[in-house]
Amino acid sequence: MSITEIRPDIRYVGVNDRTTTRFEGLWPLPQGVSYNSYLVVGERIALVDTVEERFGSRLVENIRCEIGDRAIDYLVINHMEPDHSSSIAALRRLYPSMRIVGNAKTLQMVEGFYGLADHTLTVADGDVLDLGGLTLRFHLTPMVHWPETMVTWCPERRVLFSGDAFGTFGALDGGITDSELDPDRYWDEMRRYYAAIVGKYGAPVQKALSKLAGLPIETICPTHGPVWQREAARVVDLYDRMSRYEGEPGVVVAYGSMYGNTERAAERIARTLAAEGVGPIRVYNLSYAEPSEVLRDIFRFDTLVVGGPTYNGALFPPVRQLLDLIAARGIPRRRFAWFGSFTWAGASARLLGEFAGQMKWECVCEAVEMKQGATDDDCRRCDALARALAAHIKQAAR
Repeated sequence: MSITEIRPDIRYVGVNDRTTTRFEGLWPLPQGVSYNSYLVVGERIALVDTVEERFGSRLVENIRCEIGDRAIDYLVINHMEPDHSSSIAALRRLYPSMRIVGNAKTLQMVEGFYGLADHTLTVADGDVLDLGGLTLRFHLTPMVHWPETMVTWCPERRVLFSGDAFGTFGALDGGITDSELDPDRYWDEMRRYYAAIVGKYGAPVQKALSKLAGLPIETICPTHGPVWQREAARVVDLYDRMSRYEGEPGVVVAYGSMYGNTERAAERIARTLAAEGVGPIRVYNLSYAEPSEVLRDIFRFDTLVVGGPTYNGALFPPVRQLLDLIAARGIPRRRFAWFGSFTWAGASARLLGEFAGQMKWECVCEAVEMKQGATDDDCRRCDALARALAAHIKQAAR
C-alpha cells in the first residue's frame, strides 16, 4: 500500500511548510507545519480541506498522483481559516463541477473570503453524504475554534477528519501516520498549538468531545500534524485534559526583570522548590521566552509563580502580556504564588494579587515584595515562600 493511502480509499494529499516562520503571524514555527488534505475515494470523490494557497500547485500535483484525471466531485470544508481554505478558488477553476460542502456558516465565509456562492451543498449536524461505497457524516463543532468548524466522520473506515482539533505544530518528517514517524517530538508541539490557538475554547472542546464520544474512532486525520492511529486514544485524552484545564504536578516560574534583582528572587524560589523535592520546574525570563512555550507549560502544570518589577506605576510589560494571554484563555484552577519589586512606589505585587483574585486562583502563601536591591532578608522571604508553596503542593498530593 502506498504511504499516502492511510486507510483503504482514504489518501493523504497534504503538504509541508518549512519556510513560514510564524503561524497566524504570531506563533513561531521552528519545526515548520503541515497543511493536511485528504481524498476519500468512492464511486464519487471528496476532497476534505485544502492547503495554504502558496502550496496549491503542490496540492494539485498530489491529487493527480492519486486519482489522475478523475474529477473531484465534492470539496468538504471542515474549517475556513485561510491556511486550510485559501486554495478553494483555484480548485474550483480546475474542477468547475466540484460542489463545495459546508454548513451554513461555512458557506457564508466561502462567499465572503473567495466570492463563491454557487454550486454548493449546505449540510446540517448529522447529515450524510453518500459517495458510493463510502459515506461521510458531518458533526458541527462550533467554536473549536471558529464558529463554522465541523468534523467529518467516515464510518466504513472509522476515520475522523477532525479539522484543527487534535492538530499540532511541526512538519511531517517523511511519514504521515504516527507509526511511520516519531510521535514523541509532537507532544509538546500539540500542547503549544492547543494553548496558543484553541486554549480559550475549553467548553466548546468539551462539548465536541462529548458529541464524538460514541464513535469507534480508529484513525484521526487533523489538518495539522501526524495522522493519529496507534496514539489516537492518547491524543483524545490529552485534549480532554487540556480542555478541562487539568494541570499535572509541576511548577512554572515566570518573571520579568530589568536589572537582575527580580531575577535573583525567581532563581532563589526555583532553587528552594527543587531543594524541597518539588518538580518538574520550568523557569522563564519573560523578556526573552517565547510566550506560546510559557502558555504551553501553564496549561500543562498545576502551579504558577509569577514575579516582576513595577514599571511606570504598573506591571513590567512582559509580565502584563503574560497575564493578558492567560486571562484571554480563562485558565482556572491554578495554584498561585507571586513576588514583586519596586524602587520608590510599589505596584507589581498588588497587581499580581489582584489578577489572582480575578482568576479565582488558589493563593497559598504570602507574596514577597522587594524594595530596590534584593537583600539577604528578601532572599530569606523568597525561601519561605518556596517552602510554604512546596508544603502545600505535597499536602495536596497526599
